[in-house]
Amino acid sequence: MNKIYVIGIGPGAYEQLTIKAANALTESDVIIGYTVYVDLVKEHFAGKEFLTTPMKKEVDRCVLAFEEAQKGRVVSMICSGDAGVYGMAGLMYEVGVNYADVELEIIPGVTAALGGAAVLGAPLIHDFCLISLSDLLTPWEKIEARLIASAQADFVACLYNPSSKKRHDYLEKACDLMLQYKSGDTVCGIVGNIAREGESMKILTLAELKTTTVDMFTTVFIGNSQTKVIDGKMVTPRGYRNV
Repeated sequence: MNKIYVIGIGPGAYEQLTIKAANALTESDVIIGYTVYVDLVKEHFAGKEFLTTPMKKEVDRCVLAFEEAQKGRVVSMICSGDAGVYGMAGLMYEVGVNYADVELEIIPGVTAALGGAAVLGAPLIHDFCLISLSDLLTPWEKIEARLIASAQADFVACLYNPSSKKRHDYLEKACDLMLQYKSGDTVCGIVGNIAREGESMKILTLAELKTTTVDMFTTVFIGNSQTKVIDGKMVTPRGYRNV
């Protein structure tokens, strides 16, 4: 049976790659991914063949992986973070219906929510949700509804893709929606370039977050009504001390 590993490589640093993921990449003949992600692993897996496609060529990338696997080669399709969280795992299964002779194995990785949370402290200890602010594949109206629902339910919210050149005001819009149901003093945090060169973090209020400039390499954390700052860290209690 021909084989493709679909691998989450974590937020960037080699040290945050799981042992299982590293073993699969070592076993592979060819490693395929978006150019930026391939550059993150290339130096650690010398001697492998690397194939890349640019952004918005995800289907082409999947087809390429299956075609390489049908040649009898062991293939790894890599994604940043976790392959099953805004990653390529779902699309690989969709495209894979046309390649019944190829086996898929999904290998999880550290998604930005987890990598960023570790930098900030412990913001995700209680119920939380992940919402991408990118409307490339999801209508903004649906994103709005999800933001409002998360605020009404008092979830901690982790926001991916908070800004870009075309969407420079989307984080501001998201904060405005949440401020309808959350206090302006709600503890929030941002982490940039998680586990990569230039990593940075900041803890601030929801009111301050609204006017903060971020980019596509920033992960945003909006606390719930119980989230607080302890020794400079963002912490959401679960209530163990009250049991």
